[in-house]
Formats: sequence, structure tokens, C-alpha cells
Amino acid sequence: MAYLYFTVVAIVLYFLSDWILNKIEEYMGKRLKYRSVVFFVIITVLAMGSFNYIDTLMTPPPESTQNEISTPDQVMPAPIQQ
Repeated sequence: MAYLYFTVVAIVLYFLSDWILNKIEEYMGKRLKYRSVVFFVIITVLAMGSFNYIDTLMTPPPESTQNEISTPDQVMPAPIQQ
């Protein structure tokens, strides 16, 4: 199921990055010389953030260790004195 989420988000990010790039070019009033580099930076930043967020949502929380009780076999034995 995670693959579906990543795929859908990647498609949305592609179109969102293109839209953001077009808005930047409208604001500047000209087409950027290194348009593909700017597009790559925009989509990379968005992908890193959103994929990390999806990964966080899909990863189960770690098991709690607060309720563990140490047993005698878990305690280190005292060193033998000669």
C-alpha cells in the first residue's frame, strides 16, 4: 500500500513543482535560463519532505520499554576478586 502512496504523491509533486516554477517565472517576467535545474531543486525538496512524512506515518511506533523489569539474569555479575 505504501508504494501506491509514494506513486500518487510523486505524480502530484511533479505537477505542483511545475506550477511553482511557472509562478516563479511569472513573477520574474521571463523564462529562467536553468529551468530544469530549478525544477529539480523544487521537486527534490518537496519529495524529501513528503516522502519522509509518509515513511513516518507508515512506520509502526517502537515498542515501549518503560514497563520492563530487570531480572537477575539481565544484571551484570560482580567481578571475581582474587
